[in-house]
Amino acid sequence: MSLIGKEVQPFAAKAYKNGEFIDVTHEDLKGQWSIFCFYPADFSFVCPTELEDLQNHYEALKELGVEVYSVSTDTHFVHKGWHDSSEKIGKITYAMIGDPSQTISRNFEVLNEEEGLADRGTFIIDPDGVIQAVEINAGGIGRDASILINKVKAAQYVRQNPGEVCPAKWEEGSETLTPSLDLVGKI
Repeated sequence: MSLIGKEVQPFAAKAYKNGEFIDVTHEDLKGQWSIFCFYPADFSFVCPTELEDLQNHYEALKELGVEVYSVSTDTHFVHKGWHDSSEKIGKITYAMIGDPSQTISRNFEVLNEEEGLADRGTFIIDPDGVIQAVEINAGGIGRDASILINKVKAAQYVRQNPGEVCPAKWEEGSETLTPSLDLVGKI
C-alpha cells in the first residue's frame, strides 16, 4: 500500500541539530515543505556519503522553503557522537532525528524488522503534512540529493497549479501538461 497522499502519522522524537538536542514532532512539518531521509545506521559506510551530499544541497532546499530531517534508529546521543567524530557528518546543520523506538521508521514503512534498522527511504512532504514523493533504495545503493531539488520544485508547481502535471525531466520554467481527452494517445 502506497504512502503517497497520506498524512504523516503522529510522532515525537529527539534530534541533534547545531550543537543541541531538540524535540521534533509531526506538527513541526505543518506549514513548510519537508524532506525525511531515512538511513540504516550511524558510523556506517554509505550513510555518511549520502548525508554529506544532502548537506551540500541543504541551502538550495532551504531556499525552496524545505526543511530537511535525517532519521535512523540510533539515538540522538549517537547522532551527536557521530557528528563530533566524523568529518563528513560534522558538516551537517539539519536535524538528525533519533528513532530508537522505531516508531517513525515503522510509520513510514521503511523499518527492516529483522535488523531493527531503517531502509534508505526519502520522502517529500507538503505543508499539510502529506507525503508527495517516496524513494526507497536497497542498503548498498546510495542516493543523489541533487535530484530532490527538481522533485520539490515539481511538487510545489503542481500544488500551486491544480490541473497541470510535470512531465519527465521537468525543470522550473519548462512546459507542463494539462491532462485532457485531447492529449490521450498524442504524447
